[in-house]
Amino acid sequence: MRLLMLVSEDWYFLSHRLPIARAARDAGMEVFICSRYRERLKEVEAEGFTPIPIELRRGSRNALMDLGVLWDLIRIYKKIKPDIAHHVAMKPSLYGTIAARVAGTPVIINAMAGLGHLFTSDKLIDRVSRFFVGKMFRLLFGSPRVKMLFQNQDDMDALSAQGAVSHANCVIIRGSGVDTTRFTPSDDTEKTKPPMVALVSRMLWTKGVGEFVAAARILASSGVKARFVLVGDADNENPAAIPERTLKEWDREGVTQWWGRREDIPQILSQASVYVLPSYREGLPKSLLEAAAAGLPLVAFDAPGCREVVRDGVNGYLAPMKDVEALAAAMGRLLADAQLRRRMGAESRKIALAEFDEKIVVGKTLDLYRQAS
Repeated sequence: MRLLMLVSEDWYFLSHRLPIARAARDAGMEVFICSRYRERLKEVEAEGFTPIPIELRRGSRNALMDLGVLWDLIRIYKKIKPDIAHHVAMKPSLYGTIAARVAGTPVIINAMAGLGHLFTSDKLIDRVSRFFVGKMFRLLFGSPRVKMLFQNQDDMDALSAQGAVSHANCVIIRGSGVDTTRFTPSDDTEKTKPPMVALVSRMLWTKGVGEFVAAARILASSGVKARFVLVGDADNENPAAIPERTLKEWDREGVTQWWGRREDIPQILSQASVYVLPSYREGLPKSLLEAAAAGLPLVAFDAPGCREVVRDGVNGYLAPMKDVEALAAAMGRLLADAQLRRRMGAESRKIALAEFDEKIVVGKTLDLYRQAS
């Protein structure tokens, strides 16, 4: 059998979908990875997959460019003739489904890795786009050979309420999973002094980075001794990208530190005492799963996707959406009590092992492939 995965960025495939592709390969499937390759093509080839470059830009609103990409996808699908097409995120799902239906692909799986900027923005252009996207979903995804894969109930219900998808075609598999052998609790019970509060993410306003900085200012001004660290790069193709000059200004201010993009995330989490992700909406955030597996107490906004991982009062705290004061209070509560941090961190590890180990997610995804085909 042939599996074609369409993912917008090579780095995202390697960070979020590699275990699934490996499992499909090990089960005897021929795996093709269609993505925009910038620097990771050799890594994909080394895994035994066939890379297929495509210039599918996430933030593009250039109709002529997108039509060219769609035409390329149709040619690719007709040539490869995949048995299963697995599309990840909204734009690949829309364009990939058109290509797959034209090419006669038997099984189409569209994975909604969160509803993204389009569903968190209140701008008029995005509200109009939401309306038309809903219409396109209804038209394209109504076929019984199309399965819609969601990471949380909120996202499925949101699209279902618009009539964009039918529950009969929907499946929930919670997240991309986490390697609980790579992300483990630190043996250093003292951690760093002063304690470190980390946020690992693309630097987007919709990830709550601005609220994190504001909460750090509140705590610093009240005399709380801690390091507040931002880890991640500026995603300039995303409409919600925080300008690099702003990140550098915050760093110069001295309340927060911006470390930029890093590959040593397990080591960073081993230094942290508290993990915070005040995102406005997620599918099911891998960074929260990694922090949970690393045995950290968690703080997030009470948002779709985040509430799947953070159990309020059990392994961390959920603050009301965009409430900076409540966010600061939750962070301060954990910073003031090392015993509370250890207890909630232990609960995070238990939840990661029981519910989100990547073996669970990979197994459920392969079962979906078998059932759908």
